[in-house]
Amino acid sequence: MHRAKSVIAVLLSGALVLPVFAQTQSYTLEDGHGLVYSLTHPYRPHPVSQVSFDDSPRIEKLMRAGVIYLSLRDAIALALENNLDIESARYSPKLALADLQRASAGQLIRNISTNISQGPNSASLGVLSGATQVNSAGASSSSGGTGGVLSGFAGSSIPNTEPYFYIAGGFNHSTSIETSTQFTGTPFLVQQYKNLTYGVQQGFWTGTTVSMGLSSVFGYNQNATTALFNPINTGSLSLSITQNLLNGFGLAVNKRAYHKARNNLRSNDLTFQAQVIATVSNVVNLYYDLVTFNEDLRVSQETLRLDTQLYEDTKKRADLGALAPIDIIQSEADVKSAQQDVVQRESQLLQQEMILKSVLTRNGLDNSTIALARVVPTDHIDVPEQEPVIPIQDLVSDAMAHRIEIEQNQIALENARLDLLGTKNNLLPNLSFSANLSNAGQGGTLNPGVQVPVIGADGKTIVGYRPLGPQDVSSLIIGGYGTVLSQIFARNFPNYSFQLQLTVPIRNKANQADQITNELQYRQQQISDKQLHNNIKLAVMNDWTSQRNSRAAYDTAVAARKLADETLTGSRRKYELGSATILDVVIATRDDTARRLSEVDALNQLQHARTSLQRDLGKILDTYSVDLEGAMSGTVKRPADPIPVILQQPNGIPRDK
Repeated sequence: MHRAKSVIAVLLSGALVLPVFAQTQSYTLEDGHGLVYSLTHPYRPHPVSQVSFDDSPRIEKLMRAGVIYLSLRDAIALALENNLDIESARYSPKLALADLQRASAGQLIRNISTNISQGPNSASLGVLSGATQVNSAGASSSSGGTGGVLSGFAGSSIPNTEPYFYIAGGFNHSTSIETSTQFTGTPFLVQQYKNLTYGVQQGFWTGTTVSMGLSSVFGYNQNATTALFNPINTGSLSLSITQNLLNGFGLAVNKRAYHKARNNLRSNDLTFQAQVIATVSNVVNLYYDLVTFNEDLRVSQETLRLDTQLYEDTKKRADLGALAPIDIIQSEADVKSAQQDVVQRESQLLQQEMILKSVLTRNGLDNSTIALARVVPTDHIDVPEQEPVIPIQDLVSDAMAHRIEIEQNQIALENARLDLLGTKNNLLPNLSFSANLSNAGQGGTLNPGVQVPVIGADGKTIVGYRPLGPQDVSSLIIGGYGTVLSQIFARNFPNYSFQLQLTVPIRNKANQADQITNELQYRQQQISDKQLHNNIKLAVMNDWTSQRNSRAAYDTAVAARKLADETLTGSRRKYELGSATILDVVIATRDDTARRLSEVDALNQLQHARTSLQRDLGKILDTYSVDLEGAMSGTVKRPADPIPVILQQPNGIPRDK
């Protein structure tokens, strides 16, 4: 019964120690239940879902007879659901959340990669364009941090706020040869005991470190005949508090890594948004380039049709002797040139379709059905009668209000200020105050082998010896481990000490260098912020000018194409009447084709200028109604657009009605 009480007392004292300094903050999802799980949860790896490389079902809904009928809205939706750059960017906020959890425990934060992929470029027209596009499909990304590396740290140390529980126990047996039996009563001293030490320690954001522990010795037994107690139990409960008073003092200084982690959490949300903006802009450009390449192919096919018709007419006239054989050769050469141009345009179109499918799918190029499917854009570039007139100062104000880079730069400035706060504090000397409080206890069983003298009536004469009894010692010490604990908690034997410790670096060169470095880096960050504002203004002004020039170039191209159409019509009519040569028709045809291609290219350049302006204004997501929540989840709620009624064109390419 007495032993059971001792065990219960040990457990109760441990229960008192364990929850004293517990501070936990969970940033992970629970994935188990039960007592065993609750106890072992901090030591289990947290499961992370696997990456899915399956495409969303939207693309299947857009296919019919091996053709993908794609609107711009569906192209953007497919990119939000399947694009791997966006999928990779979805991990940035999760990594920042894990970093915040790490910082909440008083640990250094880790650098997280914040690369933004700009996406692939459109296909080029030329013999080697295929190889070029293969090599550039994953290019164009901005630089960022290196994942998995602790961030550079300078300044006063950050307290570890993670509570630690420690426990140690053991058994000891020793034998010592004694040169004299006067003090021990034996020529060799045999001792054995069991020991147990446990406690908890934690640091706080205030720069305080607190530790509490209980050290115990059980059943200390020895063969010494002179020992009053055998066996004996001892214990000591100690509380230690250390507080930094200069270096490492204060919430702002000690929580700077935590505040940086919170800032980075917002910054990584903005990084994800920046990736969505980059991908949407890339998809818009790729889509309208595909529309342009389709129009280029139609122009080339129409030119081939006209050249073929001219060749047949020329051949008939030559057979009748109305034309010289050289005219047939000239006409045939134009047909061959037009055929080559059609082949190049078809190749460019196929490359563009593959590039677009690689952006809109995860494994589309591995799926033969999708890889071989043709892509037919159902939207076209619309040109208003007149471009809206918006003052340039209003555009600049919009950009300053919507560009996420401005907020990211402000976060970077705040993080630089936090780093500077730590290095300034580290210039101070180390001054700490410590308090140590402890309560000791001891209890044992009287050694029956110890004899004490019996004093006679005169108070001096020893008349005999008797066994050691309770009346010969303090009653507080007699008992088992329960007696030890009762003495500890009753504070029968208290001990305490207080101490101030000052450490002053004589030169402090390293800390001064750190402070100067952070001060200079903060100034550089301020310069970068100013440069960003200037660059945004310049980009908006350039986009505004580019859009005006592109619209003027498009209007000019339309007028020039109309003139070329009329010239070609007149030349063919004159040729039929015999007042013009075949060379006149060839030249007019070439000029008309060039003007038509120039018009298509000017229209594409106008659309690119619009997209660039929308992106630099920070409003492209609003322009195309992009839902960031859907982008983050990878599921766009809007259903796929219905497939339009298709008309078969003479060139064999389907076109919406």
